[in-house]
Amino acid sequence: MNALLTILFNGLAYGVLLFIIAVGLSVTMGMMQFVNLAQVSFSMLGGYVMVTAMESLGLPFLASLPLAFVAVAVFSVVLERLVLRHFYDTDDLTQVLLTLGLVFMSISAVAFFWGPSFRPVTVPSWLSGQEPVLGLMLERYRIFLLVAGALIALVLVLGLERTRFGAMVRACVDNRRAASGCGMNTSAVFALTFALGGGLAGLGGALSANLLSLDPNFPLRYLVYVLIVVSVGGMGNIFGSLLAALLIGVADVVGKYYVPEAGGLFIYLLTVLIMMWRPQGLLGRKV
Repeated sequence: MNALLTILFNGLAYGVLLFIIAVGLSVTMGMMQFVNLAQVSFSMLGGYVMVTAMESLGLPFLASLPLAFVAVAVFSVVLERLVLRHFYDTDDLTQVLLTLGLVFMSISAVAFFWGPSFRPVTVPSWLSGQEPVLGLMLERYRIFLLVAGALIALVLVLGLERTRFGAMVRACVDNRRAASGCGMNTSAVFALTFALGGGLAGLGGALSANLLSLDPNFPLRYLVYVLIVVSVGGMGNIFGSLLAALLIGVADVVGKYYVPEAGGLFIYLLTVLIMMWRPQGLLGRKV
């Protein structure tokens, strides 16, 4: 029983990482109807920013996390202003091809600047090792991830539900044309939301660098996972993304532990069943 509970805990921690990486894409797709596959490249960039800050600048682990968020947020909004905003009104295939091209460009750029090999990350001693919790020996870093994920989800929900900017975002989600007609600067709202989503992806990449392999192929390994989280949770729904990420994380870890030969079969089977039951996602709205 203890072994099963530990595996479930590890799956939840993995799901939290997927949530942090994917939630920005869920919001931007829900609001802008823009398919940005480059979200996973933002995550990879966040991981490399953190590694560079720790190795070259000598910053501690916790100080490098907000730096990764800010750096990727700035980069993503510059990319949005210079390139992506010109493709908002194009069809889905054009957006997919454009952002998929950006993914492959990011892989080549990272391999050029940081090299093709795996980059290890050293966390502080107080985040290393295990901690006894209710009779279970749990990894401290995974406990840290669960706490960080809960705080991020809470801040996002409160930010979108209780602030003026959140009201503007929700207005654009409901009806972009009506919001623009009421005098709202939807372009600025889109840019800020894109920066927030990119920053969260960068933070997710930084947090995941200690558990997941950080190398130029990072986007290709986790692109499908991010799309599954967004689709299963429902576009634009934070709680839906969190629930989907936790389900996918647990299914993936449990499946690979007990039936390693099946690989990722369980998450794809779970995805198919949920999408057959609710095509709009667990908490998505019917169109």
